[in-house]
Amino acid sequence: MKKNLIFIGLALVVGVLGGWLIFGGSGNDEQAIKDLSDMSDSHDHSGESAEQMWTCSMHPQIMQPEPGDCPICGMDLIPAEAGADGLSADEIKMTENAMALANIQTSVVGQSQMGSGTLKLSGKIKPNEESNAVQVTYFGGRIENLYVNTTGERVGAGQRLATIYSPELVSAQQELLTAASLKESQPALYKAVRNKLKLWKLSEKQINAIETAGKVQENFPVYATVSGTVTHKMVEEGDYVKQGQPLYKIANLNTVWAEFDAYENQIASLKVGQTIKVTTNAYRNEVFDAKVSFIDPLLNSSTRTVVVRAVLNNKNDLFKPGMFVEGKIEGAQESTSSKITVPATAVMWTGERSVVYVKTNPNEAIFEMREVLLGNANGDTYTIIEGLQNGDEVVTNGTFTVDAAAQLQGKKSMMNTAGGKTMTGHEGHLGMQGNNSGDSKGNTDHSEMKERIAVSNKFQGQLKQVFDDYILLKDALVNDDAKNAQQAGKQIIQSLKNVDMKLLSDEKAHNHWMTIQKELNTSANAISSNTDISKQRGHFKHLSAHMISSVQLFGVNENIYIQFCPMADNNKGAYWISLEEEVRNPYYGEAMLTCGEVRDTLK
Repeated sequence: MKKNLIFIGLALVVGVLGGWLIFGGSGNDEQAIKDLSDMSDSHDHSGESAEQMWTCSMHPQIMQPEPGDCPICGMDLIPAEAGADGLSADEIKMTENAMALANIQTSVVGQSQMGSGTLKLSGKIKPNEESNAVQVTYFGGRIENLYVNTTGERVGAGQRLATIYSPELVSAQQELLTAASLKESQPALYKAVRNKLKLWKLSEKQINAIETAGKVQENFPVYATVSGTVTHKMVEEGDYVKQGQPLYKIANLNTVWAEFDAYENQIASLKVGQTIKVTTNAYRNEVFDAKVSFIDPLLNSSTRTVVVRAVLNNKNDLFKPGMFVEGKIEGAQESTSSKITVPATAVMWTGERSVVYVKTNPNEAIFEMREVLLGNANGDTYTIIEGLQNGDEVVTNGTFTVDAAAQLQGKKSMMNTAGGKTMTGHEGHLGMQGNNSGDSKGNTDHSEMKERIAVSNKFQGQLKQVFDDYILLKDALVNDDAKNAQQAGKQIIQSLKNVDMKLLSDEKAHNHWMTIQKELNTSANAISSNTDISKQRGHFKHLSAHMISSVQLFGVNENIYIQFCPMADNNKGAYWISLEEEVRNPYYGEAMLTCGEVRDTLK
């Protein structure tokens, strides 16, 4: 009863107070409305400003207004990022953790005065073909003795190289002795026999010696006709040789060629007669001057380069054929204006477009893709003709990871020029587009690199076996070996079966690996069932995308290099993993073995 009385009393108080506010406070209506307006203005509705969308961390093209499962992989959807906190449509923001994991580094670009710039070229020392000679035998027979048996030996003109037993020469000597006894009565016959021996490069002295001795010489010497260094021995003792058959290749190395490769965009800066300063690692403190003597009129369609040649004096035998050299041509770039240069690692290109990533906020990890027009390549740097300004801060290491993050966030990227989360099943990871050679699923995108997932050493060891088989496959494709590539594909399938998913206690790790394993298995099956190496290479692109994803997420306890060929897949570009920094291209093999570049290093 007491509680009821209390509730009734409170109700009366509230009623009286409410009546006063409604009817008794009319004189203060304007003030009340103002107070209500102020309250509304000050209330924070930022959390309700836009309808919450849900997406899949594995397939960011999925956008739904409600939570649920991903229709592609079945994973739980996560809240999509709300408005970009003041970012422009093409800017992306990365976390400090992602920056550290990907080892992303930036540099501020400045202007370099290129009024009398330097063009750098790389090349090799080669023998001067104009001074090369092939030592042949002028009569056929059996080689009885070789007196020069190794390459690299020096020989002089007139030096004995070999002795040959020649039945033809034995008969000719017999004819000479007979004709010599008749030279008074038949001088024409005698002269004809001597001329026949001269055609076999026997000297007057040798012919006179045979005639004076009065007997046939069975084993006849072969003498060097030029001086130089033996670069190739082409016969062995006991070989039968024909008239005119080569015995040795002899190079005169008093002069050598320095042959450099120049790219298309450098050709306009080159001309015959330019002074080129040559340096080599063998003599670090010495610079050798030479003149450009030849520019190849034909472009190598595989490497997109032309040969630039200079002749070097080599009387002191400093230069060895095969030695790497660098050439610098002063004043090759004739522009008098200032040019901006960037490290080569900052530039991403697909064969059609060149892009860099610019840090737009000096205090935060905010980046924006920018297309640039490239000028000359000078060693490890590019000249930027358009697209950058003095003082811009560009990504110089980890560029492709920033590009991958841009794709994930639906922003403009190297392969997605329009922006927007439009990736389909055949687009994907690290700026790579899926192939159309039979893989039914597209590349799964793990490129955000927010954090590596911690897994047990046992799981990592099992994944390492898959990775090792992948490297065997890569090497087989580098060697144009379809049979071994097929076998490596089978090994990958078996190693995938041995990976125990029960070792992954974390649900996120389990879901990631489940998807990656399925895609790896699909590509490996396609490779193992194909004997056409071009089709194997098409599936290898898809396999590499998911192999990179697995290494980024789980690690394999190796330092690896992620490499990129811009010409693969019809100039769309393709990535692969290597244990060596030196580029060996699995998409072209011997045809374009060194085409490509290191895009990132994962530790």
